[in-house]
Amino acid sequence: MIEIIRGTSKKPVSSQELVDLFSRRFEDDGQLYIGYPILATPDGSYPIDAILLSPEKGVVIFNLVEGRELPKDYRGQQDDAANKLEAKLRNHKILMKGRSLTVPINVVTFAPAVADVPVDDDYPVCVADDVFTYLDNIEEKKIDVYPALVSIIQSISTIRKGRKKRVLDRDDSRGAKLKGLENSIANLDNRQSKAVIEMVNGVQRIRGLAGSGKTIVLALKAAYLHAQHPEWKIAVTFHTRSLKGQFRQLINTFVIEQTNEEPNWDNLRVLHAWGAPGGGERDGIYYNFCQEHGLEYYDFGSAKQKFGRGKEFASACQNALEHLKTEPKPAFDVILVDEAQDFPPSFLRLCYEQLGESKRLVYAYDELQNLTLQSLPPPEEIFGKNADGTPRVCLEHPSQDVILEKCYRNSRPVLSTAHALGFGIYREKDKKTGTGLIQMFEHPSLWKDVGYSICSGSLESGQEVTLTRLENSSPKFLEEHSPIDDLLQFHSFETEEEQANWLCSAILQNLRNDELRPDDIIVINPSPTKTIAAVGPIRKRLFNHNVETHLAGVDTTADVFFHSDFNSVTFTGIYRAKGNEAGMVYIINAQDCYSSFGNLASVRNQLFTAITRSKAWVRVVGIGEDMEKLKAEFEQIKNNGFKLKFRYPTEAQQRQMNIVNRDLTEEEKRRVSKGKNGLAELIGDLESGKIFLEDLGEEQVERLRIMLNREGNNHVKS
Repeated sequence: MIEIIRGTSKKPVSSQELVDLFSRRFEDDGQLYIGYPILATPDGSYPIDAILLSPEKGVVIFNLVEGRELPKDYRGQQDDAANKLEAKLRNHKILMKGRSLTVPINVVTFAPAVADVPVDDDYPVCVADDVFTYLDNIEEKKIDVYPALVSIIQSISTIRKGRKKRVLDRDDSRGAKLKGLENSIANLDNRQSKAVIEMVNGVQRIRGLAGSGKTIVLALKAAYLHAQHPEWKIAVTFHTRSLKGQFRQLINTFVIEQTNEEPNWDNLRVLHAWGAPGGGERDGIYYNFCQEHGLEYYDFGSAKQKFGRGKEFASACQNALEHLKTEPKPAFDVILVDEAQDFPPSFLRLCYEQLGESKRLVYAYDELQNLTLQSLPPPEEIFGKNADGTPRVCLEHPSQDVILEKCYRNSRPVLSTAHALGFGIYREKDKKTGTGLIQMFEHPSLWKDVGYSICSGSLESGQEVTLTRLENSSPKFLEEHSPIDDLLQFHSFETEEEQANWLCSAILQNLRNDELRPDDIIVINPSPTKTIAAVGPIRKRLFNHNVETHLAGVDTTADVFFHSDFNSVTFTGIYRAKGNEAGMVYIINAQDCYSSFGNLASVRNQLFTAITRSKAWVRVVGIGEDMEKLKAEFEQIKNNGFKLKFRYPTEAQQRQMNIVNRDLTEEEKRRVSKGKNGLAELIGDLESGKIFLEDLGEEQVERLRIMLNREGNNHVKS
């Protein structure tokens, strides 16, 4: 079946005619791209009007004619398009046999409004249904390298190869397996292709799991738009600072492939969300907005003091919007936002206000990345209403709402384990909530949106359900390279020294025998406040074995995660790990993620995020009794075939979960502890007869009785 992917085109009428024809008539497999690809030539970028990729017919280039007159040089234009594309394809050895290109290239001029077209077999011109007569006459030939052809046309091939060339001596090493995985995911799938190329005037959102390709899609989209419209002002922004280098590298590579030149970084800017005075690398979306409109700017410290803990960025952005005294000045033609689940709606509104009339805002987010109790609000709520009460933003066209349900990073066992631990699917039942679940989606349908299928039961309140991931959402090749017991391992130790010794030995094995590179390895300590102290002894052991390491954001600048200048293993806290990935991921001190007073949901989210950094193998290690319990939880996941089997919580249970497992500030923790101690002392005094209920006063006793009865009734209902 034909897949039609529409980019921006300077020939809208003829391209729409071509799309309509293929939508009605073409039943073979293949992909039709409009306004894509853009080829790099010695003279700069060269856009192809439209191109058909077919596993039987190879490549068919369409030169589109917009008016009623056929260009005098249409033959030269056909030659030009064919020669430039052939030059690009000849650079790829996989498409060559000796000196011959194995993929046939055909060119046709499509001129739907031209009345009289010449008959010329060497330089064909078609109108309307003549296209299919022309295609039928092309000799069919099975294109064995079709996946590679698609990858090369998409210009994704060089980006997917990794940071450095691998030197391998064994076909069965971890390094060889990782190289095979990287080669297997060299193609964008159709949903990703659409997300990259298709652009609408207005808001577009892209949803998907960790590892579904959102960051690459946004980088490629930014580069494609820059190549098509070099005069546009384009901004790319994100939450995790260490993503900046990754974005610049991806965008730079893709722009060079399309234009033979580096990006104009004045027009294509990779900006932090917050920003600070100082210019250059310190610029940010929020800071620039305040500067441009004469608004008071808050850094993190002043925002915390002004608005309170946990509300810093949300309130700073909201404050800027509320104090805007003039019509907002357009600063960008397009803004692309990664990791939108980590941003407050007020920041997305602030981005929206900085755009021109077309309001081209693209935001990508992961419904599960933070396992938040409530998903990002719908656009109607985020962007508010017009004066007449209608929503400013509605996602009416399918191209405005793209769901990337296929995960290309984490295998099915790894991803299901991360979700099971994050949600507490197999956790011991909590007496306070009546369930082991820690958190749950407000909307059950989100499970299906992100690629889970129902094995049995139903996603309804109070009902048993079993969920699994099938091959259409978790490709088999991600788990077939290694036994499941090698993909995922949980290890418990009695002391920190035992944990450090084991980890040091494992990393040495990876580097000396497994043919992994230092940048194939990430060591994550989930607790951000303890990371420096926690990783010190392990790094010292590795140093004694001549293994270089660095702590991301401490030994490097905040914008650097992998140390590209040295062969160095990355150690990191959880926040800097977000958005990054590696073949082998070690998670240390995981016992801190089993249970926690005042932030259980947060520490489970940290474990979920850490596990999903892995492209291949995960090692979760920790110390003591809580690590043993976490390991036992994992054994249940494995024994259930990595399926998620649970009773969907009722509305009352969800409310109770939200209360019991909510994040508490340090002040709230102190008050709860003080209240518990005071209540325990009061009960003891009442039981011993040191004081009597009558001493407390009738009003206080009655208030306590009403509250306890209400909570008791809630537990009965749930």
